[in-house]
Amino acid sequence: MQATAPPAPHRKLLNTAVIVAALGYFVDIYDLVLFSIVRIASLRDLGITNATALLEDGVYLINMQMTGMLLGGIFWGVLGDKRGRISVLFGSIFLYSAANVANGFVTNLELYAWLRFIAGVGLAGELGAGITLVTEVLPKEKRGYGTTIVASVGISGAILAGVIGEYFHWRTAYFVGGGLGLLLLLLRIGVYESGMFERTQQQQVPRGNFLSLFTSGARFFKYLKCILIGVPIWFVVGVLITFSPEISQALNITAPISAAKGIAFSYFGLTLGDLASGLLSQKLRSRKRVVVLFLLLLAGIIALYLLAQGASEAYFYGLCVALGFGGGYWAVFVTIAAEQFGTNIRATVTTTVPNFVRGAVVVLTLSFKSLQDDLGLLTTAALLGAVTLLIALVSISTLPESFSKDLDYVE
Repeated sequence: MQATAPPAPHRKLLNTAVIVAALGYFVDIYDLVLFSIVRIASLRDLGITNATALLEDGVYLINMQMTGMLLGGIFWGVLGDKRGRISVLFGSIFLYSAANVANGFVTNLELYAWLRFIAGVGLAGELGAGITLVTEVLPKEKRGYGTTIVASVGISGAILAGVIGEYFHWRTAYFVGGGLGLLLLLLRIGVYESGMFERTQQQQVPRGNFLSLFTSGARFFKYLKCILIGVPIWFVVGVLITFSPEISQALNITAPISAAKGIAFSYFGLTLGDLASGLLSQKLRSRKRVVVLFLLLLAGIIALYLLAQGASEAYFYGLCVALGFGGGYWAVFVTIAAEQFGTNIRATVTTTVPNFVRGAVVVLTLSFKSLQDDLGLLTTAALLGAVTLLIALVSISTLPESFSKDLDYVE
């Protein structure tokens, strides 16, 4: 039986809900980026050595993982509004941790692909449930700090993944991620359900109706805009950083560039960026102004990255850090999604939005792959970056400000 409404201390900034959501997201991000880090080493161990096959099979596996996240986002989001935030938080942690352990035993490409799909389903639930819970248990003047803690601590999980992936065998790296997630399940005791959610259970109102996001034009476009403002972040992670070894070759960089190091450096930048954007949004009392600022900053950094012909290894990795910082508005972005909708569909929105953003990597990587033969690798990357940034700027500019919004309402 789950605990009922939280006592007053649970509304403090560093309460159990914030800590568990942050640590869960830490392991979530570790697993999410781990394949990008061990892609080449793991595929070579499975007998895939051709450079073209390494790229194509890598895209296939990433897309399987992201497809799982798209479907899992809907499943966990609806479940979070129907059964509660806590059931999703710990259920998703268990699923992606178990899949992580199983990934350490794979022996062929197809099994690898399906396990990445299952892991993707599991990874889809933790962030949305955690952010929804944190925004609902904290007072409105503190919730931005709470989501900043969750995102900043969570994103730093990629740094650990980069270190483990670089210096340990790829199978060991998967075992470490799975073990960390399973240990988190011990923290279930002491996490209270959201009082806002419990009040909706007493009301005659439909909860977790995913289709309701498409039955109203105004609601649908607000939902779509929430998704589109986050796509540039995953363009950076899913294309520019994941394929940094290939991009560095196109830039005539002679030093061998490691995807593991690129991801570790970029997520170090993301951690700093999330901390900075979250605190700045609290200082300015605005989510919108901060996202616009970071999108403009990211545009300039992407230009520097794609123009870094013949750059040194240190300069290139420095640009990876800068790319991460420019894309470090993830905490603010997810908070915006949580603040735009009522309690009866908040978990559905907050869980599906970041997963549709992550799922956009499928479209981005397929576009990257199909266009690069005609346009060239660097021109294709520049074109995709420009399109995603422009759409994101238009979307955030037309969303209502939500900083001081009272969240205790239903749609």
